[in-house]
Parts: sequence; C-alpha cells; structure tokens
Amino acid sequence: MKGILIYLMFVLCAAGLFAQPVSEVQSAEKAAHVVVDHQGVEVEVPDNIERIGVYNIYPLPSVITVFFNNADKLVAMSKPSLTAAQNGLLGQLYPEILNVDTSSVTGQINIEELMKKNPDIVFINGGDAAARKLLGDAGIPAVGISVNKWDYDCIETLDHWIELLAELFPEDADKVQVVHDYSYRIYNEIQNRVKDIPEEERVRVFVLFQYSPSTMLTSGKHFFGQWWCDAVGAINVASELEKDNSSPATMEQVYAWNPDAIVITNFTAAQPETLYTNAMGNDDWSAVKAVQDRRVYKTPLGMYRSYTPGADAPVSLLWWAKAIYPERFADMDLTAIAKDYYKTVFGVELTTEQVESIFAPPSSAAGGF
Repeated sequence: MKGILIYLMFVLCAAGLFAQPVSEVQSAEKAAHVVVDHQGVEVEVPDNIERIGVYNIYPLPSVITVFFNNADKLVAMSKPSLTAAQNGLLGQLYPEILNVDTSSVTGQINIEELMKKNPDIVFINGGDAAARKLLGDAGIPAVGISVNKWDYDCIETLDHWIELLAELFPEDADKVQVVHDYSYRIYNEIQNRVKDIPEEERVRVFVLFQYSPSTMLTSGKHFFGQWWCDAVGAINVASELEKDNSSPATMEQVYAWNPDAIVITNFTAAQPETLYTNAMGNDDWSAVKAVQDRRVYKTPLGMYRSYTPGADAPVSLLWWAKAIYPERFADMDLTAIAKDYYKTVFGVELTTEQVESIFAPPSSAAGGF
C-alpha cells in the first residue's frame, strides 16, 4: 500500500498538481523592469523599490522625501544632504531623514557598508562611471541622475527628476503634471513681467557661490547662477567666465564688474552682513555698488540649498524675482505662494513661521562645503 501511495504522489507531481504555487515562484525571483536613466543607460530595477540610496546627488534626498511625503525609503545619502536637512525645513517636517546613514556614501562609496543597508537601487551622478561599475559589480542597480544635462535649468531639471521618480514609482505619476504646471506658471509669469526691461536697466548681479579667506567662487556662463539671472531678467556680471561649474573670482574682478546686487548661496557660511562689515579676510567690499546700496541677499533654504535644482525651485525663482526687481513683483505674496505650492504639489502644509525660516537660512547650512 505504501508503495502505491508513493507512486501516486509521483504521478500527481509530474502532472503539476503538487507544483509550487505561482506566487511563490515569483517571490523567489524579484520582479523587475528596465528604465532608461538620464545618461541613457538601461537599468534593470525591481518593480517594488523599498530601500533607496543616493550618492553625491545632494538635493535628491529632499526631492525623494517630499515626493513621498516621508523619508521612509531612504537608507543612505551623502553628508551634505544631511547638513541641509539639519538646518532647513526638511529635518523639521521629516525628522526621520536625520537618521539616514551617511557613512557609506560620503566621499567614496563604502560598498561593504552600503550593502549592509540592502538598497534596492542607488541614485548616482549619471556621468560617474566608476560608481556605476562599483555598484553593478555588487549587484546593486545604479540609476544615473543629471544636474546639468538641461544646461543648468533648475525648473526643467526638476521636471525630469520627477518624471524619472514617477517611472520608478508609477503610483505617484500624477505628480509629474502637477509639478510641471505649477513651476511653469510661476516661470511664465516672471517672464511676462521682465521681458520688456531695456538692457541698460537690467540689474547686474554677482553670484557668490563659495567664499572663504582663501577662496572666492562664482557662477560663470555655464553654471546655475547664469540660469537664475536669465530667468528673472537680470545680467550675470561673470558671464564672461566660460568654465563649466563654479569659477574662481577675485576682488579686482568684482571691483571691475561693480554689480548692482549680490546673491550669496548656502554653499558658503557668508551672510550679507559678512560683506557689509568686511568680515572675511582682507577683502574690502565697501566700494562695491551692491554693498553701498545694501543689496546683498542670501538664497533661500527650504528642503535643500535652493541654488541647485530641487523641490524649492519655483518658490526660489519667485524669491529671486522679488529680490532683484522688488517693484515689479510687489503684488506677489511670496509667503502665500510658498504655502500654496507645497500644499498643492506635495501635500505639505507650512506655517507662516516655517515659510519665513526658508528665507532666513543660518550660516551652518554650509556644513560640508
């Protein structure tokens, strides 16, 4: 009898009646699909992405966080992303981001430590071939993100970042159109108001990207500062500098340019008062028109340092417009628009005090630079 039962079980298994359920077979091998990243590389990624690492794309963790309205999926990010969160609204709204590991992806990737975080994917700078190979060899999908593919256009770049996130997380695909529409509504309104300003009346701006007793960096023609100036109808006085990314500058050049306004980023601890009081090294700013007219401004810090692409881009663009041409934009309530933008686009409700803090960033936000 026992032999007959064994024989029957063998026959039934062969017929597939005792086969492993389909769901168990699928779970044994994680379902995946292919996406094309910003470098044009086809990357196979899991259908269900729960754990995300971000390497050297400093604004991206903040975009991911507001995209999901939480930081639960982030398992690794670079230290400058953390210092921005610690000093801006991101850490207040999403305190969980302050606990995201930075040890495995700050400087160089520590692949052993990163693998302990078990990421489903890691976002990298699209052109970082070494990081792509290192992660690929470890079996971790590397998805390339670009910050400059669209000629440093912060609004268009944010669009493409949101589009790629929506491709990876299709359940949130509705955010693509919402972000696009809101961003370009602000952008187009600004264009309409500045398009008729004669060249000789346009405000001449010097962008102070980084500043220390030994270093002064600005934006030439091929960096974010040029786009911000163009987008609000201003003139970048350093546009003669052709170097890609940041460019060195000297006080002698600043004297020659003699800008009408100076915009200081959050990649330096310097504040407007630093220039007003000549508090950095031996530099004397007192003869510069922007300093004499008290037209030195510090860029906002909301979810990230707003000089780069990021979730803050549309609000930051309006801030630039109001700072450079206050009379032309006097009727546009920056606080009200900021509240509406974050609520409409990301479902984040901000208090008046929180919005005001965006436009008064501390010097410590420059940590890591």
